Amino acid sequence: MQIPGARVVKLSPAQRAAWERDGFFVIEGYTPESTGRAMFARALEISRESGGAGTLGSALIVPEQALVARGDSPEAAVSKVFRVHREEPVFRDFCTQPGLVALVEELLGHELECFLSQFIFKRPGALGQPWHQDEFYFPFDRGPQAGLWLAVTEARLDNGPLWVLPGSHAGPVHGTVRDRREHANPAYVEIVDQDFSGEIPVLLQPGDLLVFHGRLMHRSTDNGSDRMRAAMVYHYTERGTRDHTRERFGFESPNTDFMPVSSRDPLAER
Repeated sequence: MQIPGARVVKLSPAQRAAWERDGFFVIEGYTPESTGRAMFARALEISRESGGAGTLGSALIVPEQALVARGDSPEAAVSKVFRVHREEPVFRDFCTQPGLVALVEELLGHELECFLSQFIFKRPGALGQPWHQDEFYFPFDRGPQAGLWLAVTEARLDNGPLWVLPGSHAGPVHGTVRDRREHANPAYVEIVDQDFSGEIPVLLQPGDLLVFHGRLMHRSTDNGSDRMRAAMVYHYTERGTRDHTRERFGFESPNTDFMPVSSRDPLAER
C-alpha cells in the first residue's frame, strides 16, 4: 500500500549522480511525521511487551549496554528492534510501497528483497557506533545493498546523528577491529585504516529519508543531549541473494529475514 502523504519519487539525474559520486542522497520530507510516530509507538509497545530484550514474535529486541549499565529500566534501555518488516503492518507497509521499491530497483538494477529492518532508539546517554560499512555485516554472494534511513525525530549535531564519508562506497569492504569501549554494544566494530577528514554530518528532520550505499563508511556520535534521536532503517538487496554469514562468522545472522518486494504488485507475494 501507499503510505498516506508519502511522496512518489522518481529517481532524478541529480540523485543518480549523488549515489554514484557520494554513495548517498537525502529526500527531504519524504513522508509525514505521523508515519514515524506510528512506527515509534509500535516499537515502544514491542519493547514493553518483550521486557526490553530477547524476542517477541519475529522481532528481536537489543538493549543499549551503556543504558543497562546506568541502571535504566529494561524498556528505557532498548537500543534497537530488529526484524519487523514482515509481520508488523506499520513497518511492512512502508518498505513495500511500490514507489519506494521502484526507486531502489532503479539504483540496484534488479528485483529486490528487503532483508533487514531495525527501529533505532538513540536515547540520551546512548553510545554512537564507530566507523563501519554495513556490507561488512552482509557477507552475501552479490552486491551492492542499499539502506533506507527514515528520520523519526530530528537528527541534530548534539543528539548523535550519522556522519558519512562521501565517496567511500567506491572502495572495498574494509577490515575492522572490535569496538573496545566500555559498554559498547557487542556487534560494534571499527574501521581504523582510513582517513576520515572528509566526513560530514547528515542532519535530518522528521520524515526525511536518507538513501545510502551498503559500502558507504558512516558512524554516529554519542547522544549527549536530552533528546532522543530515533530512526527506522531498511536494507534491500537483489532478489535471490545468498547469505554466507555462517561461512564467514560461524553462525546464522539473527537479524536478517529475506522478504521479496515488488514495485509492480506488492501484494503478489504476501
